[in-house]
Amino acid sequence: MSKTSDLVVFPSRASEPFPQDGRRLLIYVVYDVRGDVEDYIPYALRELRVHVAHILVVVNGTLTARGRAALAPVADEVLERENRGFDIWGYKAGLDHLGESIAEYDEVILANDTWFGPINPFGPVFDQMDGQSLHFWGMTDHARVEPHPFTQTGYLPYHLQSYWIAARKSMFLSDTWRAYWRDLPEMNSYSDAVVKHEGVFTEHFSDAGFIGEVAFPIVTETAENYPVLYARQLLEAGCPTLKRRPFFQWPAHLDRLAVIGRWTLDVAEKSGYPLELIYQDLARNVQPRVYNADAAMLSVLPEQDVSYDSSAPLRTVVLAHIFYAEMTDEMLDRAEMLPGDYDLVVTTADEEKAAAIRQVIAGRRRRGKSEVRVVASNNGRDQGAFLIDCRDVLLDGGYDLVVKIHSKKTPQDIFHVGRHFRRQQFLNLLNSPGYTANVVALFQQEPGLGIVYPPMIHLGHPTLGHSWWSNKHGFYERCKQLGIRVPLDDISPLAPFGSMYIARPAALRILVEHEWTYDDFGGSEAYQDGGLAHILERMPSYAAGELGYHTRTIANAEYFAMSHTALDYKLDQMSETIPGATMDQIGVLRDLGYMGAGNMSDFVRMYMHRHRPDDEQAIETWYQRAERVRVILARLRRPRSWLRRAR
Repeated sequence: MSKTSDLVVFPSRASEPFPQDGRRLLIYVVYDVRGDVEDYIPYALRELRVHVAHILVVVNGTLTARGRAALAPVADEVLERENRGFDIWGYKAGLDHLGESIAEYDEVILANDTWFGPINPFGPVFDQMDGQSLHFWGMTDHARVEPHPFTQTGYLPYHLQSYWIAARKSMFLSDTWRAYWRDLPEMNSYSDAVVKHEGVFTEHFSDAGFIGEVAFPIVTETAENYPVLYARQLLEAGCPTLKRRPFFQWPAHLDRLAVIGRWTLDVAEKSGYPLELIYQDLARNVQPRVYNADAAMLSVLPEQDVSYDSSAPLRTVVLAHIFYAEMTDEMLDRAEMLPGDYDLVVTTADEEKAAAIRQVIAGRRRRGKSEVRVVASNNGRDQGAFLIDCRDVLLDGGYDLVVKIHSKKTPQDIFHVGRHFRRQQFLNLLNSPGYTANVVALFQQEPGLGIVYPPMIHLGHPTLGHSWWSNKHGFYERCKQLGIRVPLDDISPLAPFGSMYIARPAALRILVEHEWTYDDFGGSEAYQDGGLAHILERMPSYAAGELGYHTRTIANAEYFAMSHTALDYKLDQMSETIPGATMDQIGVLRDLGYMGAGNMSDFVRMYMHRHRPDDEQAIETWYQRAERVRVILARLRRPRSWLRRAR
């Protein structure tokens, strides 16, 4: 075993290399909340086929027809079982299913679906491990940790990670192996899976005299999860597997450790792995704001065209809802930034506005067809016009891209705030011909890209930490109605605030196919948080994600400079009174927020326990600062109209 310093050495059993003509068995465990099978799984199994004689896929749960169709070409057998005991009991079910027939094989691989790959070829890994005399081996390992992070007592042993463990015949035909799986304890939580299996498997069999090895050993003394924190380094060393966890881990934790997901994806892409398989899985199964941060899905684009392919144009339609007819020229100027021809469909509230808009359009040179429609009702404003009056365009128009814009004035805000919001939308979507060409090029380069829009506005608006407002419950109910099962973000949704974006109509199909009515939206009194219009404003990325389309946020360099410097200063000011890294500060503030304004003494005791100063004067200072925070939070809990404005 590579980490002999962590193990007690027992007499070894006889071991041997993998036979030259040996037969290898793969038991691969899948869990999918929908019963589907994500595309990265058949891809991995196809690549493994050349190295294994038999593939048994064990499904924790029930497959849909789509899931069965995905596995049929790549699996020799598919076993569906009750979703119980996590992947560990899935392995046991596979072993029990095979019974004595397992003796036909020289090695069995127990693997699950928690990794993408192969990023690098499997062949060199099998060649490396086949030549070694051993009983079992793993792809990666985990250092010994003391105290045990899950039990806070004893230690977590050094171990091979359970997402990929291979055992040779002399081990899996032994009485020790049979007894281990026969007596496997129940596992009702992720913690159980680590404490009762992953953390003890390696030590248990090493203590019994079996020899284990690891293909890609730890090269640091870190006690953290090596394949998560050092994914890029593992790929550069030739590891074929990329764990999914770096792309759904709490971003504040990865930030603390400077784990940059985009750099990991760059290595995977250079190795030839299709990133669309990763993006599709993340879009369907990870909170959108989390993967947007973990994978750094913000694109800051230049003003010069550096990527658009004019030989492969995308058929584009601009859907512009113009309530303020005096903004027609400004909006058409923005649409003219698009590369190539495009069609234009304008919706407006009445015939008088329509006549004024048609007159402006008639005086301009056009690069495609144009049409002005008068909506049946202004209920829902731009949302109603888009989903009801333009439904035919989105469903049957044959367009590759739709550009959704509207005449935004935000009259409820003070002048500078409203002007900034409008500019934030237009300049980050349609800033210049070169910039906009680069935006469209993103869709040319990424077939699974569903929608792009500016980052969440924060200059002039108190959106940070609040932008679900009172919409989350209604959002959840609408998702159930529409069949959207993408996990909801906890704090703020990833959404096109301002409701302007560029998207593939196919990515919006769930929203567009539903037959909305103007009565659903209600009148002007319903245009507020909790109303349908504000719920739907937050929904495009989740609807697109359900269909496997991912989201990018986009910004031009000038706006990004303004946004980042303001955000940097605000975060610095918020962090001043609380010690520690950002993830620690978030923990303290969440504890304070959950306790409520009335439990200051409890909060101070908790706070002082975590961050105990060295002298009495420092203690007094922390009490004073904590009291200031309590007063501020008490004020913020009072209903304030300005705190609810996010449009």
